[in-house]
Amino acid sequence: MMFRHPGLLWLLVVLIPLTIYYVWKWRGANPSLGMSSVSAFAKLPVSWRVWMMHLVFAIEMSALACVIIALARPQTYDSMRTSRVEGTDIVLALDISGSMMADDFEPNRFQAAKQITQKFINSRTDDNMALVIFAGESLSLMPLTNDRTALVNALENVKPGSLADGTAIGDGLSSSINRILSGKARSKSIILLTDGSNNAGDVPPLTAAEIAKKKGIKVYTIGVGTNGTIQVQDPYGFSSTTIETKIDEESLRSIAGQTGGKYFRAKDRGMLQEVFDEIDRLEKTTLDVNRFTRTDEAFMPWVLAAVGLYAAALVMRLTFLRRIP
Repeated sequence: MMFRHPGLLWLLVVLIPLTIYYVWKWRGANPSLGMSSVSAFAKLPVSWRVWMMHLVFAIEMSALACVIIALARPQTYDSMRTSRVEGTDIVLALDISGSMMADDFEPNRFQAAKQITQKFINSRTDDNMALVIFAGESLSLMPLTNDRTALVNALENVKPGSLADGTAIGDGLSSSINRILSGKARSKSIILLTDGSNNAGDVPPLTAAEIAKKKGIKVYTIGVGTNGTIQVQDPYGFSSTTIETKIDEESLRSIAGQTGGKYFRAKDRGMLQEVFDEIDRLEKTTLDVNRFTRTDEAFMPWVLAAVGLYAAALVMRLTFLRRIP
């Protein structure tokens, strides 16, 4: 925690003379009555109200201290800094078509891909990453960022069925290219994960691959799942249908080879993890990473504490600790 106006904390010193004055005042504040002898009262205990008056003073001083701290504006301090690290720009292009709900992976292709991708994101701490999803159309979901939490949260909220169904590999690759061009790293890579063949969209996959090659972008393609007849759950888990799937390995292999990347085939969850482990060994380059943090005001609890303490002291002074005169 930091203070916006730390110099105001010196006002806490005023508590010292106030305490000294209070002690001095109370030394002569006892009522007196002329009597021939006070021996009969010598052993009488001090009234509990006297001790409570001291407690009230302590509460009032605490309230004043809370006011001073609130004036100094405590803040939970975040920051933004730019650092040079060894990393690369990566766009993750994830197929979210209906066939990704196939149960030949545990629990299904989509959930397995999402979990392993999240693990990959968290392992690449110095890379700038973006997220693109595609089905019958494509959507650039997250720009290049080093904010791992935001990226993982965005991926967590992705669900099959949120885009028109189909498999627009070319459109997904085109969106990824457009997103990665803003990156500053010398090494730029796209990881495209799909379980089918291109059957939708406006851009042919090999045309998008040619553009990536010209821009110096490597494309790593991953074919997920097994070919043949599979059971596919609907996104809400209420029903399932039987469909025929076939991964267009020739096209995916051509995309990767044309751009200097590599094609991988993952027939189960373990193989998919091995694929991401291998991709994790991508070449790195030096780049500038902006790390953003945020500053939140934290003075309100101190204000509320001051109000509460002063209210408590006032109630005590006006009720059972009321003094006459």
